[in-house]
Amino acid sequence: MATPRAIVLRAPGANCDEEAAFALRTAGAEVDRVHARAVRADPRCLRKYQILVIPGGFSYGDDVAAGKVVALQLQHFLADSLRQFRDDERLILGVCNGFQALLKAGLLVPPDEDGPLATLGLNDSGRFGDRWVDLEVTPGNCPFLTGIDRMHVPVAHGEGRFVARKEWILRGLAQSGQVVLRYAANGSPGGRPYNPNGSHGDVAGLCDATGRVLGLMPHPERHVLPTQHPQWTRRGLQAEGDGLKLFRNAVEFFAK
Repeated sequence: MATPRAIVLRAPGANCDEEAAFALRTAGAEVDRVHARAVRADPRCLRKYQILVIPGGFSYGDDVAAGKVVALQLQHFLADSLRQFRDDERLILGVCNGFQALLKAGLLVPPDEDGPLATLGLNDSGRFGDRWVDLEVTPGNCPFLTGIDRMHVPVAHGEGRFVARKEWILRGLAQSGQVVLRYAANGSPGGRPYNPNGSHGDVAGLCDATGRVLGLMPHPERHVLPTQHPQWTRRGLQAEGDGLKLFRNAVEFFAK
């Protein structure tokens, strides 16, 4: 099998592209970090890759809204190329700011005649949150999550609150298998999920209807090595961090 090639989309203010590239290389992929302007100038360059990652950070300073400028670029200049990328059974991952961009561009949940069905807004605390969370995983048909039922990874965001326009929309996303990641109970009183931002339905991540496009607020690329966990000496040295499996799944998807 030829080694899968991955592209990490860079943009001004994005600051997790190196971590995403490291995670992909550790999982066995060849990786290029490419600026969004270069991809916009020549969308055909995407044909060289099997995996596309839009990393976290504060692209374009989040001046309009978190991930909004990248979302507009995806929507107006790259939408056809990204849909073709997905339809060619290739994989797209958006982490944190990348999730915001994918969702706002309509690549995870297409809008209807009344506008977006869901978005990511300000944390209900009104503050930036940086902490570790437990995730409950329901992989469904999402290749990134095959064989994963729990993950322990960090979050770091100020606008990560998943908001569905109507309650029935959230129910529909869950019933269709698109709600693949939820914040899970981690010993909090009463066993209630530890939801760091007030997301509706404890939603931490979504995939599109095909399962090949995944967006999530937590950062799996920040728990690839076991020593990245702040309590690794107390937990005992694990074989690998919880996030590595997600990236390895993406690489192994192309071994089929």
